[in-house]
Amino acid sequence: MKRETLPSRRTHELFRFEHGGISYTAGVGHFSDGRVAEIFIDCLKNTSDAAALARDAAVVLSLALQHGVAIASLRDAITRLQDGQPAGLVGRLLDILGEAT
Repeated sequence: MKRETLPSRRTHELFRFEHGGISYTAGVGHFSDGRVAEIFIDCLKNTSDAAALARDAAVVLSLALQHGVAIASLRDAITRLQDGQPAGLVGRLLDILGEAT
């Protein structure tokens, strides 16, 4: 599938969340129809491996969304613990975004 072009001007929201005892800030940009188009993730521990993993995860998620992969499909594909909770940062963020839609 071809990558969907982002509008020059788009809505963007910021929110904080925690996973694994680490605080993150997520930035979410939207296509003009309201779908999530891009994600930025910043970690308060900017020099940590967690910060690099968070930024890289945001790039991969953004590319998937711009190529038409639905948030629900991404949520279904991530690793979960036995109790259904997400095992990692990406799952936690996708659960938050899924609740908002």
